[in-house]
Amino acid sequence: MKTMKTILITGCSSGFGRATALHFHQQGWNVVATMRAPSAAALQEADRLRVLELDVTDRGSVDAAMRDALAQSGGLDVVVNNAGIGLLSAFEATPEHVVRELFETNVFGVMAVTRAVVPHFRERRAGIVINVTSSVGILPMPLVSVYTASKHAIEGFTESLAYELSAFGVRARIVEPGYAPTTSFTASGQARMQGLLPDPYAAYADQLMRNQFGGKTTGELDVARAVWLAATDDGARLRYPAGADAEELAAMRRAFPGEAYLDRARAAMAPRS
Repeated sequence: MKTMKTILITGCSSGFGRATALHFHQQGWNVVATMRAPSAAALQEADRLRVLELDVTDRGSVDAAMRDALAQSGGLDVVVNNAGIGLLSAFEATPEHVVRELFETNVFGVMAVTRAVVPHFRERRAGIVINVTSSVGILPMPLVSVYTASKHAIEGFTESLAYELSAFGVRARIVEPGYAPTTSFTASGQARMQGLLPDPYAAYADQLMRNQFGGKTTGELDVARAVWLAATDDGARLRYPAGADAEELAAMRRAFPGEAYLDRARAAMAPRS
């Protein structure tokens, strides 16, 4: 009889995914760490830690990885959709192909992995899908409108899915990381973002990055711990902010609902001459 729990995580080559894989492994779980291009430098396979190739934009890759993970583990308890790409851009300068590229990973990739595991969870009448979104799900930010749209799509998808699957004992949850300057998230998107911040937006972008959240940020371990909480919490909670900045935004949202909150947010982010 299977007693040790197993988690599958996407996007484990670096950043949040790698930290989350290591954190769960240290807590004694079986971990299936997936990434587009497995390499020895990212994660070393070990007892209870498997590394699998999984490209969330390739449906064949998703299905093959899920079949392999289920066969090797004897069953999954938690799946974390962490793989994603970022984008800092002025919307007017963002080509349609870049918008579609972002949605292919951040939205359709999440849905593909979720679709692949839901029948397994439903048949077992147990399991948790955890989707990693962003603090833009709490407060939409300027110059990330396309990225925000992709994350809000997953916020709505996950909340609806939580209701849909509750009849089968399956849960869906959201982890909302804040701004994480120590990850390679921004650096990996530099080529994609070339030319997408025209001169009229440059000063505003610089101001936002310097003033964001009063210097509060999110670390990789913050996200790993939030995912851990989402995976082990027996309650009905849906959203888990991760990082000091995300937690502050969530607290503001609770304290200043509706237009009062939006007024404070607009004042904080308004361009200054």
